[in-house]
Amino acid sequence: MAEVEVVVAHSERATLRVGDVFLKIDSDSSLTDIEVAAVALAPIPTPQILWRTPPVLALAALPGEALGVLGEPSPVSPAAWSAAGAAARMLHDAPLPAWSGKSLDSLAARLANECDWLVRNGVLPADLVARNRRLAEAALRPWVPVFAHGDFQLTHVFVDGDEVTGVLDWSEAAPGDGLYDLATLTLGHEEHLADVVAGYGTDVDLDVIRGWWSWRSLVAARWLIEHGFDPSSRGAEFDVLRSAM
Repeated sequence: MAEVEVVVAHSERATLRVGDVFLKIDSDSSLTDIEVAAVALAPIPTPQILWRTPPVLALAALPGEALGVLGEPSPVSPAAWSAAGAAARMLHDAPLPAWSGKSLDSLAARLANECDWLVRNGVLPADLVARNRRLAEAALRPWVPVFAHGDFQLTHVFVDGDEVTGVLDWSEAAPGDGLYDLATLTLGHEEHLADVVAGYGTDVDLDVIRGWWSWRSLVAARWLIEHGFDPSSRGAEFDVLRSAM
């Protein structure tokens, strides 16, 4: 008999695994609406949707393994990282989804709010926050929107050998900046950035990538802390911010 494995659980979402089936339970059904719609549109491999009965979405397990996790060496080859970059490019070249993405103003406001919170509560030194805020602001420039995954982190990209077998968790998919996806993918794994860019196959502004590393690390910290995760663990968000110094 298959056991029930808790993959992730917090106040907004729980994901359970039972054998080869994943059950995602979201408190906000609109996120599941986006996930289902994005999976139907994406031109790259995605998990098979088995059924949906709100608030539960059932997905088939993907073959292969994730590119890795924060704080640990990636177990896969450089060619697998290049394949992930190529998958990102294929997604970004696809027609835009019909729903809207986040505006520059909203992203800038979130950065300001989270930086203020980090300093006000003594979570990080003010000079560390200020330095990374300046880097993050470099990413907040006009861009041509693409079909962006929105949370293209290495734990969401599965490969078998050098082939991408699927990309998980499409609840944040929307028109957005393609370089944000590349930055999310390589956060904490800068050593694989060149592989990803080679697979992506076009010029990439590395200063913007680094800016998005700082932006994501700064704005994610409070959410991670409040939901039981540790951004100060080895290789995680706080290490990313310190490496920028």
